[in-house]
Amino acid sequence: MNKPAATLPPPHLSHLNSYPRFIWRMMVLATEGNWLFYAWMIGLSAVALVGLNAWAIQVTNGMGVTNMSDHVSWGLYIANFTFMVGLAAGGVMMVIPAYLYHDDDMHDVVIIGELLAIAAIVMCIGFVVVDLGRPDRVWHMLPGIGKFHFPVSMLTWDVIVLNGYLLINLHICGYLLYQRYRGRRPNPKIYVPVVFLSIGWAISIHTVTAFLYQGLGGRPFWNTALLAPRFLTSAFVSGPAFIILALEAIRYLSSYKVGDGAIRILVNIMRVTILINLLMLASEVFTEFYTGGSHTAAARYLYFGLHGFDALVPWIWSSIVLTLLAALLLLCPKVHKHPVMLVTACCFAFAGIWIEKGMGLIIPGFIPSTLHEIVEYTPNGIEWRISAGIWAAGLMIYTLAIRVAMPIFSGEVSLKKDIEDHA
Repeated sequence: MNKPAATLPPPHLSHLNSYPRFIWRMMVLATEGNWLFYAWMIGLSAVALVGLNAWAIQVTNGMGVTNMSDHVSWGLYIANFTFMVGLAAGGVMMVIPAYLYHDDDMHDVVIIGELLAIAAIVMCIGFVVVDLGRPDRVWHMLPGIGKFHFPVSMLTWDVIVLNGYLLINLHICGYLLYQRYRGRRPNPKIYVPVVFLSIGWAISIHTVTAFLYQGLGGRPFWNTALLAPRFLTSAFVSGPAFIILALEAIRYLSSYKVGDGAIRILVNIMRVTILINLLMLASEVFTEFYTGGSHTAAARYLYFGLHGFDALVPWIWSSIVLTLLAALLLLCPKVHKHPVMLVTACCFAFAGIWIEKGMGLIIPGFIPSTLHEIVEYTPNGIEWRISAGIWAAGLMIYTLAIRVAMPIFSGEVSLKKDIEDHA
């Protein structure tokens, strides 16, 4: 028997129990979906469990089960971490047009970029944890308990900006979704200043990460003033590329309508930033190979091989080819109206930047070593499985977040409707 409507608070007093209803509604939405949703989540869960098992093996037997060594101490984990920082920063590209230029098309989908930032930062933390070797010793970095070494250590700055960015985006997304669920207009005084803070903070997270590498004087491959600007431009390629793929998936796999306006703006952003990224790449290559010298050994190893060692050569040239193809496709007129071409361009750009910021940046910084020894590195099965598991976990978080957010933002789910349905 249904509960009488009189026992429920009237709509103007619904705030008395709106928050518990909001939490409950999010939990319900996260479990609802069609067979494609369940198949996707089951597949991601399986991959995440495989990664968890591989991490258990690594924790039990030590970092010796990986292919990292004293010569190459940062491998696939830190490569993914670096890329993920850029992906999180790239989510801000949804915020700038929406709030700085008051673009209505971007306002409707800005939550997708904010949620991407949250999922990407969680994945960043995951890659750092698995790279620690002894995650139980993370307390050494906690202020007041361990030795935080602030403000001297660049690593402490990285910890602050990453966790701060996570909290900022959690506040923005939580507040906007809660107000939408209650059917109220968000108070600009509460969230708009935080939105503008997130814009500057997004730039800082990737800049600080770049400074972390640039500050290592014994690694000449990273000692370039262009590293931080390249980090930002590549982030503003990979971020919009992933968001476009998410928008296209939402458009064709759900009932929610995604207009062409937001996709067109993101494509225009990618057209500019991918060309700037290629220009910076050409500038660095010219500087490395035209001037010559012993400090160009890492670049020679990366692009052409050195003394018969060439493990990274296929990686970097694949990245360059994929990025060039993506740039050519994006420069085609009205590419946003051709979904297959657009998705292909975004996949090429995403893969190209992932290789460039991973195998093409972190690994050659250690080869040759400071003793001029060449010890090559290729990730082994344990590293690939752990990395795949973290990616799967992050995609699960992002999928669930979108699954919860889209019905609330579209007005399909609200407190008033829940009260009416319950009555």
